[in-house]
Amino acid sequence: MTRHDEQQTPDVARDATITFTPVRDASASGASGSSVAGAFGWALIVETGPQAGLTYVLADGDTIAGRGANCDIFLGDITVSREHALFNVDGDKLRVQDLGSTNGTYVNGSWADAYALSAGDEVIIGKFHLIVARGNI
Repeated sequence: MTRHDEQQTPDVARDATITFTPVRDASASGASGSSVAGAFGWALIVETGPQAGLTYVLADGDTIAGRGANCDIFLGDITVSREHALFNVDGDKLRVQDLGSTNGTYVNGSWADAYALSAGDEVIIGKFHLIVARGNI
């Protein structure tokens, strides 16, 4: 028998939490994750973050990454500025430049205002960890 002044705890069914862990396809990348099969120059592979597993192929010229609707690479998270970083492909060269973002752009764990990238480098933009990769052009 329960008294009226005691709080009753309702029975609540609890489901197990389901998590998704992307598995890197060994055929799509080299051992270091610095190459991707395909006829293109440069790409960014989202290693961790809300879009883990996606690959962005970079065209010649400028590519803006950020959470703004007009960005070429949309990284939808509050840790990313509207126009966060600019990637520039010039022939066989790739550079990244921070666009005055609030949280900064990091390359291989160090803050970078501008940086010449190589295959295998890690670029951190907010929650997103991007691996720089080369195609087989």
